[in-house]
Amino acid sequence: MIYPSNFEHKIGFDKIRSLITDRCLSPLGIEKTEEMGFSADYETVQSLLSQTEEFIRIIQEEDDFPVNHFFDVRPALKNIRVEGTWLDESAVFDLRRSLQTIKDIVSFLRKEDQENTPYPHLQILAGDVLVFPQLLNKIDSILDKYGRIKDNASVELNRIRKEMSQVAGSISRTLNSILRAAQSEGLVEKDVSPTMRDGRLVIPVAPAFKRKLKGIVHDESATGKTVFIEPAEVVEANNRVRELESEERREIVKILIAFTNEVRPFTPDILQSYNFLAWIDFIRAKARLSIEIGAIRPIVENKQEIGWNRAKHPLLYLSHKKQGKSIVPLDIWLDEENRLLIISGPNAGGKSVCLKTVGLLQYMVQCGLPIPLDESSRVGIFGKIFIDIGDEQSIENDLSTYSSHLTNMKYFVRNCDNKTILLIDEFGGGTEPQIGGAIAESLLKRFNEKGSFGVITTHYQNLKHFANEHKGVINGAMLYDRHIMQPLFTLSIGNPGSSFAIEIARKIGLPEDVIADASEIVGSDYINMDKYLQDIVRDKRYWESKRNNVRIQEKKLEDITSRYEHNLTDIEKQRKEIIKQAKEEAQRLLSDANAKIENTIREIKEAQAEKEKTKDIRKGLAAFKERIESADHAIDDKIARKIQKLQDKEKSKKDKTKPAKEYKKEIIEVGDNVRMKGQTSAGEVLDIQGKNAVVAFGMIKSTVKFETLEKVSKNQLKRDAQKSTFISSQTSDMVYEKKLNFKQDIDVRGMRGDEALQAVMYFIDDAIQVGISRVRILHGTGTGALRQIIRDYLRTVNGVAHYQDEHVQFGGAGITVVDFE
Repeated sequence: MIYPSNFEHKIGFDKIRSLITDRCLSPLGIEKTEEMGFSADYETVQSLLSQTEEFIRIIQEEDDFPVNHFFDVRPALKNIRVEGTWLDESAVFDLRRSLQTIKDIVSFLRKEDQENTPYPHLQILAGDVLVFPQLLNKIDSILDKYGRIKDNASVELNRIRKEMSQVAGSISRTLNSILRAAQSEGLVEKDVSPTMRDGRLVIPVAPAFKRKLKGIVHDESATGKTVFIEPAEVVEANNRVRELESEERREIVKILIAFTNEVRPFTPDILQSYNFLAWIDFIRAKARLSIEIGAIRPIVENKQEIGWNRAKHPLLYLSHKKQGKSIVPLDIWLDEENRLLIISGPNAGGKSVCLKTVGLLQYMVQCGLPIPLDESSRVGIFGKIFIDIGDEQSIENDLSTYSSHLTNMKYFVRNCDNKTILLIDEFGGGTEPQIGGAIAESLLKRFNEKGSFGVITTHYQNLKHFANEHKGVINGAMLYDRHIMQPLFTLSIGNPGSSFAIEIARKIGLPEDVIADASEIVGSDYINMDKYLQDIVRDKRYWESKRNNVRIQEKKLEDITSRYEHNLTDIEKQRKEIIKQAKEEAQRLLSDANAKIENTIREIKEAQAEKEKTKDIRKGLAAFKERIESADHAIDDKIARKIQKLQDKEKSKKDKTKPAKEYKKEIIEVGDNVRMKGQTSAGEVLDIQGKNAVVAFGMIKSTVKFETLEKVSKNQLKRDAQKSTFISSQTSDMVYEKKLNFKQDIDVRGMRGDEALQAVMYFIDDAIQVGISRVRILHGTGTGALRQIIRDYLRTVNGVAHYQDEHVQFGGAGITVVDFE
């Protein structure tokens, strides 16, 4: 169920339907496109998506899929239900070609083994489709390849056409004879030839000579300078041609009636085959559009959820693509724990686009269309989709915009359930803020109680508080760059967004006294709350970045550990292999030695105490012994070298993975730089409380046990800062772009102390992040209070090496110059 009736127009689906229609090959596919609609049945949605996914692969991988002759012959087939009616030649020719296309498509989808087909869902679609080979053969017997009735379509037609050819030949010869005679007499120009008028062959003659050529005048040229005469000698022959043409038409109709009588009983089955062709045309058009918008068949689960990564609005994507621009993708998650997302943020920050993206993509999926998002995404199925967006003011119905919104809300409250997704833009807007916010909060409470899902945009603070305090509802913010005052079009879930009303007003150039009066009217609490929201969002992004860096480090450490363990295994295998080889070589030498000794003993015995002979034998044995000992030493040296090489390799691996040398533990005191053991982030000790220390890590204060802390020197802090953490290429690009756009001056003149301090804090943070060496803060001289507040802050910032007044020629005490380490 969808609501309201113009739902498709509101989310832009009517344009998606139009894009599919443009890619259809015939009215067959267009008709299916117009019938396409929302389905809440899981199996139906899966089947439709599978069909389109398979056709995407056909387009990308196959070259021989039939895409010609998608003709819609259904109107002609429906007109032959009455006996005596017939299909004309063009309809028969279209029927023949389109039936052949159906036959080819069915053959393509059935060519693979039923169990191993790459296109199972399309094959099921083609399962019971009839292809009518007998009708194709019959048409081939009466039509030629150009769609004309063959001469031999019947015996009578063959006779008629032969006679027509003979008579026409006789007429041509007679006319040519008469024409040559007229030309010789000067009645007709030399370059004139017979022509056709009203189906009869005639000769063009000048009006002055028309009475000198016997025959019938059939026509006259527009200028009156030529008349067309049918000579009397060929009148009868021309009459015979006309008679034969009539006989030919009657015979052709007779042939077509006979063929139509054969077709008529099969008409219902043929129409069913054309329904299959319509589906193929429609699915093909969906697949083509899917490829153009980068859509995929997502993982669909039979439950209510949205788990989208890098989702894109297809219409916005196509528009940006034409302009050569990129689109900011959307990451959004809704599940049983967090069902209702309250999105806040500045105007023109992308809230409505986010909401429309959710509505359009969810509706596309449930109409069986692939959608553009990352493959890791998860898509659920909703039973109802309700939307309230845009100005619904109606003069005819005497409804204001707010009345229209309330009418929609009445319908939502009565009909929503735990399978409903609500899409509401500017919730509670259009009336007095206080009562509008109260009614919106009351409605939100009931939506939550019914377990509905939803994406809701608002500026109301009470709805942001409601989301923080109630399970099932969660805040989200469209991010905004506070320095260049431009939206980032990025959704951040978990914290509410700021409207940046004061900042935007100041950027636009609204007088400062107007802004000051407005701030006083609203009150400092409200202004400060908006600033706290900004701080929360900033700190959240910072710690998410840190957490991501920790994950990257842990992954790299796991890889190093895995490689180290693998290397140890290899070393152990090599050690065993070396020892094995050494034992084998030693065994061989031992065998050789035993054999040599036995031979020596035998030779001594055979020499029978001949001193010289015995002496020579003993010398030979001594030399052999020396070779054995030399070989033994060589083996020992070889083993030692290999073992040493393996040990060196193992030591090298250990050195690479060995953690940084710890500093000698010392007594931790207030002001010391410390970090938690095993962590890289350093902080400053602010206070000692027994066995605990109060440490400031950035802007966050934590109470930590002494035993979990270790001191770090300033040199180590610098080295850690230089080493940094592993930064992705995307983050590096963002930092580089931010550095290019960074302005080294900030002007806080005219701001109140807290406003100026906050602006300077952001400014200094960004300067340190992008690696700027020097910046200037314009605070003016005045009473000096603003200057003192800023310098008190600079004194506490790690990374600030020095600050001083600007040179007197360039502003003096009204400007503080800050140098960084």
